Amino acid sequence: MEQTETIRNKVVLVGLASPVLKRDENADETSMEELAALVETAGGEAVGTVLQNRDKPDPRCFIGEGKVAEVQLYCENLGADMVIFDNDLSPSQQRVLTQMLGVQVLDRCGLILDIFAQRAKTKEGRLQVELAQYQYLLPRLTGMWTHLERQGGTSGKGAIGSKGPGETQLETDRRIIHKKIDKLRGDLEDVRRVRGTQRQMRRKNEVPVVAIVGYTNAGKSTLLNLLTDAGIPANNRLFDTLDTTSRLLTVSDTLDVVLSDTVGFIRKLPHQLVEAFKATLEELEYADLLIHVIDISNPEWQTQQEVVDNLITELGADKLPRLEVFNKCDLAGGEIMPRGEDIVCISAKTGEGVDELLKKIDRHLDKGAKRVTLHIPYDKGGLLDMLYREAKVESVNYTETTDVVAVCTPKVLGQVQPYVEEPEKED
Repeated sequence: MEQTETIRNKVVLVGLASPVLKRDENADETSMEELAALVETAGGEAVGTVLQNRDKPDPRCFIGEGKVAEVQLYCENLGADMVIFDNDLSPSQQRVLTQMLGVQVLDRCGLILDIFAQRAKTKEGRLQVELAQYQYLLPRLTGMWTHLERQGGTSGKGAIGSKGPGETQLETDRRIIHKKIDKLRGDLEDVRRVRGTQRQMRRKNEVPVVAIVGYTNAGKSTLLNLLTDAGIPANNRLFDTLDTTSRLLTVSDTLDVVLSDTVGFIRKLPHQLVEAFKATLEELEYADLLIHVIDISNPEWQTQQEVVDNLITELGADKLPRLEVFNKCDLAGGEIMPRGEDIVCISAKTGEGVDELLKKIDRHLDKGAKRVTLHIPYDKGGLLDMLYREAKVESVNYTETTDVVAVCTPKVLGQVQPYVEEPEKED
């Protein structure tokens, strides 16, 4: 008997398009399809969709009372126990809608936070998600539970146990959450310090960092697995990878790089998440090269590319050299493949185009390094220390001299040139 995942909720999706909203804040058929995929990722089932066009959002209940009544009837007929909006709702709108509809109401931001909370596995990932959740929860405390609005009186005339410090339970809870947020920020600052130390070690060893970025489900994990045998689960669902994975990749005889996978981007990515995940995403700012993976088999790939480009700019990494890697070219059908000096078309699933990708990474990061054999006299021991600091030492043997095989940049080669073994000339 096959086991199937239990469906957590049956969900009606609601979206609003209005000329007063920014383009990326509006709902449309594509964003609603993506919202349905997010619901499935969270373990729910989208049973119906309501997409409304309106001159401007209703300040009280966002979609207007008539449409709310229609959505309520829809929920009853379909047996839905949750409504999720594709747009961002204010805390008061979310509260009013929950009361009017009689079922739990979430917005896209709340749904993505739930997915991240389910998926984060490492301590660092969980810290980042928890911080984002508290930042999202803070303005939504009012009215979530009636006890939050009770004030403990100081007159002594209230019920037993009601005498308090003269602050509402709401204020007490806010204080507690502020303390938790400060603690989480401190913990994440420790994470940043550790990452900073790791970065310094990499720079000391001159190992370049290549960061893989892209829209969620573009194939980043599949590409990392193909290149490094990382063994990351790579499934066809949104936000399958949250925790950053780094692996060493040998690009050529003279070039090793650290390849880092990052969390997938998505349109309307909650600001709290971008802020919270900066401890991870700041790796982009310090990378030597970005690989932007684009799913060319997706009809919306240009919109997705724009979303990622905007987030790279927001994170301060837009000046870094970048390769645009168009993935899933085996599924693109009759699509005309993009061409360009910094463009590669690949299939991370079949391996097509990967050799060309490695050549382009090598071209971007090659610093003219060469592998050489050195015979260093014992009275020049300081040169060996310098090689450990500034080159990649592969082997050391002690004979009549100190024999070293190392990959050296032109600068280092200039310092050790007298001790380089000349290659044998062919007859």
